[in-house]
Amino acid sequence: MLWRAALRLGPGARIVEIGSHQGRSTTVLGIAARSVGATVVAVDPFVEGRLFGGTPTRTLFEKNVARAGLTDVVQLEAEYSTKLRKRWNEPIDLLYIDGKHDYWTYTDDMLWSEHLAPGGEILVHDAFSSIGVTSGILVKVLCGKRYVYLDRAGSMARFRLAQPSWADRRRVLAEMPWFLRNVGIKVLLRLRLHAVARWFGHDSPYDPY
Repeated sequence: MLWRAALRLGPGARIVEIGSHQGRSTTVLGIAARSVGATVVAVDPFVEGRLFGGTPTRTLFEKNVARAGLTDVVQLEAEYSTKLRKRWNEPIDLLYIDGKHDYWTYTDDMLWSEHLAPGGEILVHDAFSSIGVTSGILVKVLCGKRYVYLDRAGSMARFRLAQPSWADRRRVLAEMPWFLRNVGIKVLLRLRLHAVARWFGHDSPYDPY
């Protein structure tokens, strides 16, 4: 989905990726961007600590981007997306959100869409497997007037900057059983009820998506 979205862009287009970590999705976007003459702005503060890895993670990100030959395509902004957004003044042609998954950060990251042209695409990771992100989708997409939910690949959801119809809103509601299933499996894994999780088709010790 990332690859195809980037390939739909044209020469001079700009992709903003929020949350890059070690650069796997950055590389996908970067290679596709290069083929159409676009560029990628990778936004990640590389927070120190066990969960995100801090400076060592940034080093891995830079090595992976260089190994893919994308140093002239990818521009790194080592900053919190919520802070950088307030001083950003450039147009965006594709927005990919995979940052902090709480409601407040996610809904703030959606405000980057103010720099998208009408009809521009927004991709969101963990859209229907994270309570914070899904809550933001219910408030800003289901009950809002700016975003249309198009489709998803796994938990990667695709939105368009446009006025939604009732049919568009119903597509969001149709994903709620799948979201509840994912959250339920996460709870079972926390309780170490792996056998019960397998009844729901989840045979991995890791969270779904």
